[in-house]
Amino acid sequence: MDKAVDLQLGEDGVLVATMDLPGRPMNVVGEALLQGIAAACERLADPAVKGLVLTSAKSDFCAGGDLDRMCRWTRPQEPFEASMAMKKILRALETQGKPVVAAINGHALGGGLEIALACHARIALDDAQIKLGQPEVKLGLLPGGGGTQRLLRLLGIEQALRFCLEGADIAPPKAQELGLVSALAGDRAELMAMARAWIAANPKAAQPWDRPRFRIPGGDSRSPAVVQMLAIAPSIAAARSFGNYPALTHIMSSIFEGGLLEFDAACTIESRYFAACAMTQEARNMIGTLWFELNAIKKGTSRPAGIERSRVTRVGVLGAGMMGAAIAYVAARAGIDVVLLDRTQELADRGKAYSQGLLDKALAKGRSTPARRDALLARIDAGTDHARLAGCELVIEAVFEDRAVKAEVTRRAEAVLGSEAVFASNTSTLPIGSLAQASIRPESFIGLHFFSPADKMPLVEIIVGARTDERTLARAFDFVLQIGKTPIVVNDQRGFYTSRVFSTYVMEGIAMLAEGVHPRSIEVAGLQAGMPMPPLALQDELSLSLTLHIAEQTRKDLLAEGRADAAEHPALAVVRRLCEQGRVGRKAGRGFYDWGVGEDGRQKQLWSGLADLYPPARAQPPQQELIDRLLFVQANEAVRCLDEGVLRSVADGNVGSIFGWGFPPFHGGALQFVSAMGAAAFVRRAGALAASHGARFAPAAGVVRAAQTGAPLQALVE
Repeated sequence: MDKAVDLQLGEDGVLVATMDLPGRPMNVVGEALLQGIAAACERLADPAVKGLVLTSAKSDFCAGGDLDRMCRWTRPQEPFEASMAMKKILRALETQGKPVVAAINGHALGGGLEIALACHARIALDDAQIKLGQPEVKLGLLPGGGGTQRLLRLLGIEQALRFCLEGADIAPPKAQELGLVSALAGDRAELMAMARAWIAANPKAAQPWDRPRFRIPGGDSRSPAVVQMLAIAPSIAAARSFGNYPALTHIMSSIFEGGLLEFDAACTIESRYFAACAMTQEARNMIGTLWFELNAIKKGTSRPAGIERSRVTRVGVLGAGMMGAAIAYVAARAGIDVVLLDRTQELADRGKAYSQGLLDKALAKGRSTPARRDALLARIDAGTDHARLAGCELVIEAVFEDRAVKAEVTRRAEAVLGSEAVFASNTSTLPIGSLAQASIRPESFIGLHFFSPADKMPLVEIIVGARTDERTLARAFDFVLQIGKTPIVVNDQRGFYTSRVFSTYVMEGIAMLAEGVHPRSIEVAGLQAGMPMPPLALQDELSLSLTLHIAEQTRKDLLAEGRADAAEHPALAVVRRLCEQGRVGRKAGRGFYDWGVGEDGRQKQLWSGLADLYPPARAQPPQQELIDRLLFVQANEAVRCLDEGVLRSVADGNVGSIFGWGFPPFHGGALQFVSAMGAAAFVRRAGALAASHGARFAPAAGVVRAAQTGAPLQALVE
């Protein structure tokens, strides 16, 4: 078997250990890689070896832990022993008595950064695209290879907490500023030369924590300043997470206790907390969805097979409002030429100015340069003439959510497009099949549902109409990946997947208000459930008037389909009532909340008049009842989407729910929420909610079948 680490001894006595894990696109920390590092450590003991440079033959240094192995752990002893085994090798590396340098040529994340931290120096390429960080918390874990303990001894307790609790990554220049990286190199040759030079200059290197009289920067866990910070850190974390993420508590405990102990004892403590994290359902949920399912989607499991990959060089965007302007920006950022059209030149120019504003902010923060800003802006051609669309391989319509308006821009665009071009609608609710009726090439018509703000939101929902062909789907899928977004693929139906399920969350919150639930309890329940925003505030952000417009459009469509008996959601009466009073949402400064209040004019507060319109009942329901309603109504509707064939896979459902509208990541997505609970338990609780609150909670047919047969939800689409 090929070795995971290649060892080459130079004439200068420097041993170069090059990580190159066979059969993997990236180096991951597992048994094979650690055995290779252990072999390098053994060679380091040779008197002829003066020092060691650890680097990578792959484009990245090391991407992190082997999650395939982690998913096989069933007992806490397994993660504990694996963590301790890694520490034993890294500890031997840094205490061998000879200098060890990490030559970081690409991303060093998670376990990869922990390996680098065990080296006496870290020299990295001066490349702003390289990421260094400890993102384990995003998968419900903590650094288990000594990361919490080396970081606190290298950077201090406060910085170590920030690094591990936030899971954010930084570029090498920032890492050097913090003291995480020793030096920066311009290219690979200079990187290796600087590493060799450091070894020659530091023949008796040792880690700071292994030197006599070492003190933790900024003080240990007993120092007054640190004690003051640690006294409030748990409260801040709890206020943000509502206790939904056990890893946060375990990280704080590991760092606090590690700051009281000598290094080796502290590492044992870290391993115990790592094992505690690894055994949580939250970690299993997050790893399953945000690693395995997400990566499967990005590799094309939802893309038609056998169709050649494509790239877009010129795209048209119709409508230069906030959505269209943001789509133009993300396309231009990906190096694509953009034609941005609107009714007037003023509107088109205003849309292009959106990109100018984003780029100027990036420039002010040192994240861009004038040349890069100007080059991106030059790729956006703003105007009014549809003839400019000639040569576009893809056109995205992002105009007002009105069928007649969309039909008009479709006809005008297709009049100048080539026969191979794809036309996409950014609609969030209108069925693609009905919009495609205005197209002369419905097989090349597809939905590309971006989320606002499109320059930040990571998801694009691809909607396949009844007549959309596989070539069109493949090209749309490739475009979404090209602009750096995550694609999910769904079939056509009113509201598709994301808008349909997301609306249940907001509507349920409003329905509670109509029932006499105190609005503050509703909002707190949304946050306690793990949603990014509470339902009433979110409805204000979305606009009550827009929700009412969509509901009325839907009602007209249902009447046209002969479905006049379709019941109106009870929440719509509340929305209509507030709109009649001019309380249409944040854009007007008035909705469920009064916006722009407080001394700084940036605060919001629940409108006091809500109590007059919907007086709170004397007996209020338990808070857990509210939390269950907000989560179950979403999960149940997601299963219905699977039942009805709107969703093509469980992975699309889970990833779409987290990235699309913020379903709590610790549950692993709307469908994983059901799977983790167990279909039988879900059916029982949903049935109880249906008995108390209405048929919308009646368990979906698919989950009832799963409870009866024991089959997984994925079986519904297989």
